[in-house]
Amino acid sequence: MSSLHEECGVFGVYSNSFRDVATTAYYGLFALQHRGQESCGIVVNDDGVFTSFKDIGLVNDVFSPTVMDKLGEGNMAIGHCRYGTTGNTDRNNAQPLLVNHIKGKMALGHNGNLVNSAELREELELEGSIFHTTTDSEVISYIITKERISSASIEDALNKAMCRLKGAYSLVVMSPTKLIAARDEHGFRPLCYGRTPEGDYVVASESCALAAAGAVMERDLYPGEIMVFDKNGARSITDHCSKCEPSLCVFEYIYFARPDSVIEGSSVHNARLRAGTFLALEHPVQADVVVGVPDSGIDAAIGFSRQSGIPYGIGLIKNRYIARTFISPGQKSREDKVRIKLNPVAATVKDKRVVLIDDSIVRGTTCARIVGLLREAGAKEIHLRISAPPFLNPCYYGTDIDSRDNLIACNNTVEEIAKIVGADSLGYLGVENVTKLTDNPCHTGYCSACFSGCYPTEIPQKANKNRFEQKLSERSQTE
Repeated sequence: MSSLHEECGVFGVYSNSFRDVATTAYYGLFALQHRGQESCGIVVNDDGVFTSFKDIGLVNDVFSPTVMDKLGEGNMAIGHCRYGTTGNTDRNNAQPLLVNHIKGKMALGHNGNLVNSAELREELELEGSIFHTTTDSEVISYIITKERISSASIEDALNKAMCRLKGAYSLVVMSPTKLIAARDEHGFRPLCYGRTPEGDYVVASESCALAAAGAVMERDLYPGEIMVFDKNGARSITDHCSKCEPSLCVFEYIYFARPDSVIEGSSVHNARLRAGTFLALEHPVQADVVVGVPDSGIDAAIGFSRQSGIPYGIGLIKNRYIARTFISPGQKSREDKVRIKLNPVAATVKDKRVVLIDDSIVRGTTCARIVGLLREAGAKEIHLRISAPPFLNPCYYGTDIDSRDNLIACNNTVEEIAKIVGADSLGYLGVENVTKLTDNPCHTGYCSACFSGCYPTEIPQKANKNRFEQKLSERSQTE
């Protein structure tokens, strides 16, 4: 747990013809793989018959040619890739979730985190509901199903359910005849839709997945909006819109999203360039080369270089065929994986004063190791610049920082952190600049509570620390 991780990515496709929609979903999930690497799944709808497959692992590993053949053709499909912030790493927690009820069936994929999940789950269990997973996504599915029993349509049920759901959720929901997308009233997590040249509708967490599916983006869903796609086309339900101030997670621009995505009309790549520009203005330094930590630090490093006039150089090479370091048990194993995951380019950094740009510091362990690699490669000075403010508060909306414990910035000054990680100096992006990263003046509402402590919703009273702290505990037992 050396860096921040987001919950997951969702994808959906609706077609007026029967075709290989499973492959379209596969392409979409492949493009969203950066949002979740624990598990993935696809459900295909063939005239009301749902065929599903999900498992722990990466998209390319889970969906073999044999699996894809079994999924078959249909006119709708939804997909999900998961990094769970609520619930353990377990195949049962993989999504999409399937529900069979008296009025039919439903498949659901969820990105985000409810702040009233514990209360809703307790209420449902006291009424006799039996849960098969430990995720708040199943709570959502139960609430929708409960409303569906007394509602005329699945979209009406979802509309009623949203009155009870508090927190972050971007949803894709599939019934036998409809594909539905919905976004919470604050718009914490991104969700957009587009159309293919053939007229298919595609929904995804990010626009990069629309492009991978051959679709052109129409727009982002509004906070609180429900979009229904069926044989009659697309229609919007806005009963929950404009009830709250928009609160898109600003870390989507800093780290979570792919740089080629466009969110709320703003290029993620340009936002990261601006972060680098602000860093150069806030924390100038005399140096010979600017180096970015792959991948999300690279754009900010280019922005820092352009503003400061210090040349940009490729100082770290990323091995893209190794799993994320946080899943490795034991400190020695994690350090070895950092070494083989990132390799320094000695020709770039040897005998140089290096400005090293990264997106964040959580515990500081990985950052310290990267600084050490550059030292070993001959860097004379290393000036660390972070394209986000310090993490000082837990997040309740879909990232895995659920407490202040073990956040390095909560227990150390900037000078102390620099010493801990082995840098000659350290500078963070100012909180006042974090909401100025985007270039869309029409969108001004962002959530930066993990930096500022100003939460857009009530803080949950029952927030289980079962991701960040549990993983730390599990590791300590193996070390």
